[in-house]
Amino acid sequence: MDEKFWNRHTETMPRDKLEALHLERLKALVHYVYERSPFYREKFDAAGLKPGDIRTIENFKRKVPLTDKSDFIDRQLAAPPYGPTLALPEELVVHHAETSGTTGKPLAIPYSMYDTVRYGESWVYGFWALGIRPSDSFYFAFNWGNFAGFWSAYWAARRLGCRVISGGGLDTKGHIQAIMRLKPTVLISTPTFALRMAAVAAEMGVDVSKSSIRYTYHAGEPGPTALPAMRERIEKAWGAKAGELLGIAEIDAMAPGCPNGDGVHLNEMNVFAWSMDPATGREVEDGEIGENIVTSYANTAQPLLNYRSHDLVRRRLDCSCGRTWAKFEGAVLGRTDFMVTLRGTNVYQTAVENLIGELPEISNSYELVLAREGENDLMTVRFEPAKALAGKKERWQEIARQLSDRIHQALHVRLRCEPVEPDSLPKYELKTKRIIDQRPKEFRRALER
Repeated sequence: MDEKFWNRHTETMPRDKLEALHLERLKALVHYVYERSPFYREKFDAAGLKPGDIRTIENFKRKVPLTDKSDFIDRQLAAPPYGPTLALPEELVVHHAETSGTTGKPLAIPYSMYDTVRYGESWVYGFWALGIRPSDSFYFAFNWGNFAGFWSAYWAARRLGCRVISGGGLDTKGHIQAIMRLKPTVLISTPTFALRMAAVAAEMGVDVSKSSIRYTYHAGEPGPTALPAMRERIEKAWGAKAGELLGIAEIDAMAPGCPNGDGVHLNEMNVFAWSMDPATGREVEDGEIGENIVTSYANTAQPLLNYRSHDLVRRRLDCSCGRTWAKFEGAVLGRTDFMVTLRGTNVYQTAVENLIGELPEISNSYELVLAREGENDLMTVRFEPAKALAGKKERWQEIARQLSDRIHQALHVRLRCEPVEPDSLPKYELKTKRIIDQRPKEFRRALER
């Protein structure tokens, strides 16, 4: 039980062997999708590509057409529920989920039994590295539904052999009461909701740092590995170790947190990925920021190859933790569809969020509001001061100036920082909406292409 790796052989596989394994799997995958998926057969034929043309990893990156979520959504809407994107008989689909559908058009995600096992395994690497063991018990603080959410974390808890406690249907106070009564040791939630529960517990007179929770694990939005200040807040509030996983519902729970706590490692048993400059389409070198282009081996029902995630990452191949899997420093740094360039400087969401988190007089409720003025992007930080400062508006303005100065010093741009009344911004149980994009629709569509 003291082994630091869930699977030492795969997590520490030499890079040359990993690359050779990727090549064999990619070659098999292009044959699989061409033979079984009408969607990919159409894509390949349009590109003049045959599966036998893929002989090297470079062939795969350059020749296999890029795909995007909209490609799948459009075809599913034309022939619901899955259209020509399904690569297995529909009777082999054992679980149906959907993305959160921020565009109003959710992506339907079919999972085979094999897919659910592979997805669950991805979480377990991170659970194990944090210290979670089969003797632990999991509390799931979210409502169960079609949203993909933490379903794969549930599959992981079953894979690890842990007890599962569902908080489905309870409100925030109900979650807290259930935790205090049932004494789970692991909390599964979005990072923002973990802090929200701790704040509500304090209002109830409950100190959750003295509860049974020894670990918290998060996904769905930038969390402990992307935002060190958030990790510190969560760990202090709950008296527990906090971990994080980067996942894409339709791809995989693909990147468990690094044991060092400063990023996530791509599960290269389940996915292959490379980074692309979204403006030019060229591959970027390791250490440069680029869009994560990902291919999943864990989707037999609805395969995804050279899939544009729109996540901006900084990929590296070395890490002192001992894993040889590619690492994304700070997890996701921002999104291509929320790219903001202010006076020639790229401003990434997590960079701003880290600076916000360094000020204890700012609550965890804030928004980054994007606007457009002529040919220039604008960003306003709208934040709630801590409740203890309710009514002290002079102090609010001092905090706003302090935050603006910190951002200017660190990022070399000046952002408008605007305090609002405590408890006036929306509160979320699942993904928190941090970005409020008020730029013209035409401009946003251009970014997404």
